[in-house]
Amino acid sequence: MQSGKADAVLVLGLETSTPQSSVCLATEDGLVASATLNPRPSVHRGPRTRAHGEFLAPAIHFCLRQAERDMSAISGVAVGLGPGLFTGMRVGIATAQTLAHARRLPVVGLASLDLLAYRVRHVRRLLCPALDARRGELFWAFYRSAPGGVQRVTEFRVGPAAKLAGEIKAVGEDVLCVGDGAIANRAVLESDGAEVGGHDSAYPAAEALAELAVARFLREEGGRPEELLPIYLRKADARIGWETRGLLDGGRGKLPPRPSAPRKAGTGWGADEGGRR
Repeated sequence: MQSGKADAVLVLGLETSTPQSSVCLATEDGLVASATLNPRPSVHRGPRTRAHGEFLAPAIHFCLRQAERDMSAISGVAVGLGPGLFTGMRVGIATAQTLAHARRLPVVGLASLDLLAYRVRHVRRLLCPALDARRGELFWAFYRSAPGGVQRVTEFRVGPAAKLAGEIKAVGEDVLCVGDGAIANRAVLESDGAEVGGHDSAYPAAEALAELAVARFLREEGGRPEELLPIYLRKADARIGWETRGLLDGGRGKLPPRPSAPRKAGTGWGADEGGRR
């Protein structure tokens, strides 16, 4: 396989915190390869949570084949930290930790809401990504466009759609809500003056994750695998036995044998040049 430029930064991005999982390879020049596992047609219902684990290893191998690279070419691993679905977050972070430990690679972890806001960074109004948190609740935060990306202007929050609608009403300005949680609660949010985006901005994507992570790796801001921690907004989620669920097996796991190409895999790139947040 080709190794590419010796000094190129090649980032592996893993985003599995929502019903849509995605994997990509990217450099400072843009996307190299990507694969996506789409949820069921209804944005309200995701696939079986174990599908994240079934998808990741084949998707990584698929991207490497598409890019004509092997694991030795990867410079760093980026992963979504949530908030999101517990099982998806667990699988993604565990995979990132395992690969980084095995290859002695630096890691970057970014919040799923940050990534979703980044997808609509060119919109000149208040942005509110809202993801389905299950149990009748949403995860959300507010953002504003900033040079090269977005700036978060509130803390991450969790609660029912009515609570978010109340915050939107109190803001008193135009708000664009995106994400599967916003879509599922469109009527409630639009009744208080928000605009709700479509399915093309329903989930965070590995492409945005890798794009933002490349800049950090170039600045040598990568961390250690053990520093990757999921973002929990509910105590009940945090109490689930993170360290007792067999995540890393001592942090020395290996990538499974190369299987066939993943389902619903594809390539594409739609983001502009990334910037510092």
